[in-house]
Amino acid sequence: MNLAQIVVAVSVLFVWTFRFHNVLKEFKQFGLSDLTRNFVGVTKVALSTLLVVGIWYSSLVFIPSILMGLLMVSAQYFHFKIKNPFIKHLPSLILLILCVVIAYLSFQ
Repeated sequence: MNLAQIVVAVSVLFVWTFRFHNVLKEFKQFGLSDLTRNFVGVTKVALSTLLVVGIWYSSLVFIPSILMGLLMVSAQYFHFKIKNPFIKHLPSLILLILCVVIAYLSFQ
């Protein structure tokens, strides 16, 4: 489970820092405001931080994994809405699956 938490957290942090130009482009394609983009970014970075901290404090993992999963469901919705090819859906789909696994294992 720790590995999945790290993969989700590092992936999200990487996209929202080093690949931010892609985020700008996608949110524009989705027709979402800068305020929405900034809210989503801050939320994802905070949830990523909690997933990493959850390695040492397991009680912090369940809710962030559920919330991150919901953000990935939203990403899937917007990719479908603008009819992106499947390859564009894949990163958020993989992260969604990992979030479901993390939530399931942390609930046990």
